[in-house]
Amino acid sequence: MELQARSLWLLTEPLHAVCYFDERCRDLGKDLGLKGFWMGYFASRTAPLGAVEPAPATAVLGVFAPGMVARALPAAWSIVGPAHVLDERGSRAAHALRRVDPELEHTAAELLPPLQTIVDDAPAIARPLFAANRALCDHADPVERLWQLTTAIREFRGDAHHAVLADEGLDGCEALVLAAGSGRVPKDTMREDRGWSEEEWAAATDRLRSRGLVDAHGDATGHGRQERERIEKATDRLAGRLLRALPEAETEALLQDLEPVVRRILAADVLPFPNPIGLPHLDEPVRRDTGS
Repeated sequence: MELQARSLWLLTEPLHAVCYFDERCRDLGKDLGLKGFWMGYFASRTAPLGAVEPAPATAVLGVFAPGMVARALPAAWSIVGPAHVLDERGSRAAHALRRVDPELEHTAAELLPPLQTIVDDAPAIARPLFAANRALCDHADPVERLWQLTTAIREFRGDAHHAVLADEGLDGCEALVLAAGSGRVPKDTMREDRGWSEEEWAAATDRLRSRGLVDAHGDATGHGRQERERIEKATDRLAGRLLRALPEAETEALLQDLEPVVRRILAADVLPFPNPIGLPHLDEPVRRDTGS
């Protein structure tokens, strides 16, 4: 089930991720009067929780610097309300998916029932972003509903991943340093993308080096790579709870049905490679045993 859980992530994350990379989706914040991409990002990512304040938003997002979140929230809510943001993010994501995969209008009919079963059955306790997004999976538009279901699934995994990081004693900056040092995310851009200062990044690197997880250059040691893989396997184990609602044959059928959809999305070149999400490139096997 752990391998299937990782496959589920690889085969749903690209549907969700158009909201970060499609041009019209990226313009959401600007079009709503917000200042820059990141204010729009934090508003749209946290809008399912309501007009959330920066401290809880930082906690649930896990790896963003507190100062970066505080520059966007709660200021965004004085410009636009969460409900309007949610309407825009869903409709824009659906538009992006239809543009890159015109067949999705028909494919959605097969994908929606098993995905809805997964989301409905999953426990919400200690999974705040998942719980908030699950409540939004009632769109009449099938493609928008499909996007929202995959969003709930990825937030379930994200909530689980943050719980594992906390259990392993890694804060947000340390988790990114280790991920970058392991080659799972771009090392040259990750610090700025998540709002950490050079001093904060260097301090996190020093803390990890004292634990034997990275070397003097910030590259993961053998021990660090083992620790990183252990974190991913623990995340897979927790995320595997999503698949308990489906019999084995239905799980395999869902993964098989998702794969051509994902390949069409990746072939459209909407998602950049490498990327901060850690998605594999089109020429890599889509359902390989990789990290998140």
